Amino acid sequence: MKRILVLGGGFAGVQTAIELQKSGRFRVTLVSERDYLYLYPISIWVPVRTKEFNDVKLPLPSVQKKYPFELVVDRVQEIRAAEQKVVCASRELAYDYLIVAIGADKMKHPGIENTLSICGKPEISLKIRERLDHLVNQGKGKIAVGFGGNPRDKSAVRGGPGFELMFNIHHYLRKKGLRENFELTFFAPMAEPGARMGKNALPMIDRLFTSFGIAKQFGKKITGFEPDGISFEDGSKLVSDLTLFIPASDGHAVARASDLPLSEAGFIRIDDHCQVPGFPNVYAIGDIAALDGPEWTAKQGHIAELMGRNAAYNILQAEKNSPKRKGYQQSLNILCVMDTGNGAAFVFRNDKKSFLLPMPVVGHWMKKGWGVYSKWTKRGVFPRLPGL
Repeated sequence: MKRILVLGGGFAGVQTAIELQKSGRFRVTLVSERDYLYLYPISIWVPVRTKEFNDVKLPLPSVQKKYPFELVVDRVQEIRAAEQKVVCASRELAYDYLIVAIGADKMKHPGIENTLSICGKPEISLKIRERLDHLVNQGKGKIAVGFGGNPRDKSAVRGGPGFELMFNIHHYLRKKGLRENFELTFFAPMAEPGARMGKNALPMIDRLFTSFGIAKQFGKKITGFEPDGISFEDGSKLVSDLTLFIPASDGHAVARASDLPLSEAGFIRIDDHCQVPGFPNVYAIGDIAALDGPEWTAKQGHIAELMGRNAAYNILQAEKNSPKRKGYQQSLNILCVMDTGNGAAFVFRNDKKSFLLPMPVVGHWMKKGWGVYSKWTKRGVFPRLPGL
């Protein structure tokens, strides 16, 4: 059997390992820094105590029971594609095919250590909870939530979780009877944060900010973060007791040190089939890959999983000497259920249409249901629905 190395235990990597293992034709090894898949879309509820940390984790051994790939818990340090070798912290691994899905690094803003990101390492969600608890016990405070962009790759932004976290903090404080004692401000350097969801999404987000009493600070370039707030290029400062910021993605250090071709922003170049030019046995998927697509293209978990399924299919077809291939570009879209604390909005956009559908109450439970569905499908106890 040919050996396939899948690097990365996130949505892209885990789904790829599952698809490859289903074929029964390969020896599949998944390399992950953690022994669990972290369900980032529902991690927004950890800080506000709607979910416990362990509720957001899916242990990878539970996935292995149905799809018995080999699991290596280790940190990838170096990719030597010309030698068909991957160097990890405690071992070296050879391969016949390589699928790189180790995510991305984050933009390094001055003073970034003074912020916490819901899209950072899983444990940070508990730190956010701890800091929020402190302010709640104090009975008042100023909280700022925001996200940034990468001017070298516009698909590398991730703003949705920032909106969701802010809305959930609002409702959490309201339940505590403390909302009037807190100043909540959402900030972003772009003039219209959320515009990639479609123009019709902006009025609804604005209405939510207004109805929830959330202030806005848009269109100002961030120059740095301090322990007590955010500084902007125009010399102004947003004072904050707790700054929650999602930096844009940037090229991964492992990719930058590899012999793989990279985009200007440091992401691995791929073709429509997720294959890396010059390396026919290497594929890159998810956040580490340089996506080609419309201006509004965003790196999301469901696109990462689609890329993984396509990469697995394309490898299988190559081994069969078949010309059949699947590409990701025709399936690019934005798809999310944006939780608002007591409801949600269903957001969809592709190259033909875009819409945002408010879903009071039921949307919140739909998002919770997605968390259960995601765990069940990856354990193989429930069939995966088309497109989800």
